[in-house]
Amino acid sequence: MSAMKNSVFSQKIYHLLLPAYRWYLQTPERSLDEAYQAALKIKEIESKHFNGNKIDVDSAMYSNSVMDYFESDLKKLLKISRMRLTEFKASRWFLNEENQKAAQKAGIEYPNASLVLEKLNFIDQVISKYTVFNQPTTSSTLVTNPQVLPVESAIAPSLPTKKPTPNPEKKPQRKADTLGILPRSILSTINRLQVELDPNSEQDVVQNFRQTQRRTIISIRFILLLIIVPLLTHQLAKIFVVGPLVDNFRGSEQVQVFLNFEMEEEALGELQRFEEKIKFQNLISNAPPLTSKQIETEMQEKAREIAEEFRGESANAIKNVFSDIFSVGAFIWLLLVSKSSIGVIKDFFDHIVYGLSDSAKAFIIILFTDVFVGFHSPHGWEVILEGLSRHWGLPANRDFIFLFIATFPVILDTIFKYWIFRYLNRISPSAVATYRNMNE
Repeated sequence: MSAMKNSVFSQKIYHLLLPAYRWYLQTPERSLDEAYQAALKIKEIESKHFNGNKIDVDSAMYSNSVMDYFESDLKKLLKISRMRLTEFKASRWFLNEENQKAAQKAGIEYPNASLVLEKLNFIDQVISKYTVFNQPTTSSTLVTNPQVLPVESAIAPSLPTKKPTPNPEKKPQRKADTLGILPRSILSTINRLQVELDPNSEQDVVQNFRQTQRRTIISIRFILLLIIVPLLTHQLAKIFVVGPLVDNFRGSEQVQVFLNFEMEEEALGELQRFEEKIKFQNLISNAPPLTSKQIETEMQEKAREIAEEFRGESANAIKNVFSDIFSVGAFIWLLLVSKSSIGVIKDFFDHIVYGLSDSAKAFIIILFTDVFVGFHSPHGWEVILEGLSRHWGLPANRDFIFLFIATFPVILDTIFKYWIFRYLNRISPSAVATYRNMNE
């Protein structure tokens, strides 16, 4: 009897596991077919919209919005094709001869080897054109290309020069080697005239302008993400995750109302002011005076309101602590997954900062130093630290605040002066001279 039950049970398990096993045996064929279909779609886009050529984001055939649309589809299809090719190789490595015999017994027929080779050859031909393109063109390639000109260069009379071919055996030029027979201004004028006479100069200007425009769009989009994502994460975590948990643990009225003594002193001062206000109104009003019992009743009601208000403030401070942890995690995650965008935004700020005039640089430096390390900066740091303490429900430790104000702005000022001496003085000495004259 038990043998019959075991056989029935094993048959049921066999029928349940058979579809999963067939799916496992069909993995190579399925992966190759999906990669082939993705490559066919890429080929179809090339034939319909790019005259059989590769999908080039710098092409002047379409507008930026249309090229962004094609670029998004291309990235998605390339990702599918490469992932499925990897899955195809891995599944073939795991499938041995016993699995192939089992596939034949299960009625699974693998495609002909010539058909497999034909599909793989077609996929490689399509993907090989985008091996360089699939590096984030919207990010890292914009950073590694040092010849990208700012927008002003596309409008100014001076046109971009041809990109020199890198020579690894070429030794770095010394400053004395740059001196020639003719002044460099005359040589640069000759080079500019040579570029202006080049028939491909207009195409180079358009291409550089497109790359600068894409770099600006990527930088602004990434800055907005760095601001919006942590704030949105904080609010969502506070409403849907941290808030319900804190309210559940602090639901009882026996829980501590005040997180620190400063909250308790603030509540006590508010209650005292309320009592003085009642007595004052009782003295100046023409109505019959309130009895001590009536005053005590109103004081009790006001004390309950104050307690409820500070209980909510204490719960909100606890929620802020854990929600800020989620926000910091989201910010760090965004930085880790957007390394190429960080390079773009650094290049973007370099073009903005070093493209300013000397007086504008000196103005920004003086404004920054006066706000953060100037004479009136301790008051600002005190307000910031007290606000953070209140945000997290911590007591504002005056000794820590004064110690922070006495050390951190000094360290920041030292770092800033070192940056001016070490880097800005080498890159833009005229801006340093303007800064010293304005500061005096």
